[in-house]
Amino acid sequence: MQVVELNNGVKMPILGYGVYQISDLKECQRCVEDALSVGYKSIDTAQAYFNEEAVGTAIKTSGIKREELFITTKLWISDMSEEAALKAFDISLKKLGLDYLDLYLLHQPFGDVYGAWRALSKLHKEGKIRAIGVSNFYPDRLVDFCLHNEIKPAINQIECHPLLNQEYAKNVMSEFGIVMEAWAPFGEGKSGMFDNQTIANIGKKYGKTNAQVILRWLIQRGVVVIPKTVRKEIMIENISVFDFSLDENDMSLIAGLESGKTLFLDHREPETVKFLNGLFK
Repeated sequence: MQVVELNNGVKMPILGYGVYQISDLKECQRCVEDALSVGYKSIDTAQAYFNEEAVGTAIKTSGIKREELFITTKLWISDMSEEAALKAFDISLKKLGLDYLDLYLLHQPFGDVYGAWRALSKLHKEGKIRAIGVSNFYPDRLVDFCLHNEIKPAINQIECHPLLNQEYAKNVMSEFGIVMEAWAPFGEGKSGMFDNQTIANIGKKYGKTNAQVILRWLIQRGVVVIPKTVRKEIMIENISVFDFSLDENDMSLIAGLESGKTLFLDHREPETVKFLNGLFK
């Protein structure tokens, strides 16, 4: 598995498995077990996904050595303060059945993110988290955050797919040594992503599906990807993207699909801020 080196020297698999929206614990456990069995070593979950226990059980039953895995979870807005973050971390760690985390993210750029970051920094210095980062921080918020914190985020996990390639955001991250990680790399299939003819034509050259071409396009840009599926055969398909490379023309054609618009939520919109702050209270 190809890896990326984070700004503190920690190595992270460039392709992992995400468990967003797999809320049924038995199904989530089965999915993670399947993912681990076909070669995934990086698993991405979150406090707000309500499935950390299932991920932990799957890890335990897999028999894979802990040091061979890379486990990520995230802190939700409701615990976005220094004191609350420390408690939430302990709860997540217990649910996962782990002694340490590989990556812990601030899930949203709202609430007392500076207080929460102090907690994450403390846990990182104590060796309880190998790397810390953020999620859904837009360039302006990210720059301000970096300028006012000693430890810079190792990762910023944001929406990224062919219709929103986030090249400007990626360049800003690079200034601070931050790796970009894509959530919803397929845009959850919206706007005909899996049937897009430009991507399909490229796929025909290599005998690959639209999904595989999209993942390859992101990986060649140095973007970490965490595609989610509940089907084992698709897990295998998604991880089978290291046996071909897109040429410069292919990369440009996919970049040309850019719409500049989110397919989900704009975190700068007041209604989005209200909505996310109101969840899970």
